[in-house]
Amino acid sequence: MRSRSSPRSAGASMLKIIDGPIDVAAVRRAVDDPATGAVLIFEGVGRQDFDGRLVVHLAYEAYPQMAEAVLGEIASEMAARWDGCRVAIVHRTGVVAIGEPSVVIAVATPHRAECYEASRYAIDQLKERVPVWKKEVYEDGSAWKANVSGGHR
Repeated sequence: MRSRSSPRSAGASMLKIIDGPIDVAAVRRAVDDPATGAVLIFEGVGRQDFDGRLVVHLAYEAYPQMAEAVLGEIASEMAARWDGCRVAIVHRTGVVAIGEPSVVIAVATPHRAECYEASRYAIDQLKERVPVWKKEVYEDGSAWKANVSGGHR
């Protein structure tokens, strides 16, 4: 029986909120395991258009201690739901340029179907539960955006 006492024992190896660019390769390496047969890397990147307005850049704020604790909860849930699942999640704060990742999630599982399911679960749960806030900065102003799961906004 697998211990679920810490995020690492639950198949998580990197759960971080950082201030600065994300090393995507490092996030990928964090889920390396010869027992897995599928690995997915999700990069959430800033897009330059929102409802016809030109987005200049994004700015993120977070409550890091609480956010990392919630990431640990999500990782534990994933380990309980998908046997052999490994996950790494890194979200950044500060100013993020268009096209640059604001979040990177790496998921590894023994089989591909579970990998897709687990990856979707990770981003949806992050959007719903993790205390990270996004501000879109436009040429003519800015707006704070609510986190919404399911790929909208």
